[in-house]
Amino acid sequence: MNVRDIMDAHPVTVRPEDEVEHVIRLLRRHELPGVPVVNEGGRCVGIVTEADLVLSDEQGDLHLPHYIELFGGVVYLEPLRRFEERLRRAFASKVRDMMTPDPVTIDADASVEQAAHLIATRKHNRLPVVEHGRLVGVVTRVDVLDALHGERAAS
Repeated sequence: MNVRDIMDAHPVTVRPEDEVEHVIRLLRRHELPGVPVVNEGGRCVGIVTEADLVLSDEQGDLHLPHYIELFGGVVYLEPLRRFEERLRRAFASKVRDMMTPDPVTIDADASVEQAAHLIATRKHNRLPVVEHGRLVGVVTRVDVLDALHGERAAS
């Protein structure tokens, strides 16, 4: 059995230029924990999850990174990239600013066992399913568990 056999072939998606409020409404309306982000060509370019929409306490503190002054210059003691990322997410209004780019995906022709392994090792609840880079569906942990349980019951 392949991922294609168990995936949702009509997943809810968003575009990079969509407003973050639109994503929140979709997640609520469809009771989803996340949605794939697709570009105009149908390629999966990211994913937005509930976790992306909430700044954790650690991320919520937008203080400048710790630094020291040395020889008339400033030396940051932690990467500025982390601060810039927290700042970008805190003020995001578009999906492109909030999404996790280049998400973990699985090929439609992959086996259910491969999907189970990927979901377990990456600790994801859902995976975008792609064919030649284009989004063709979404497979969830429950889809995989149902398929594996059904295969065992049929044996």
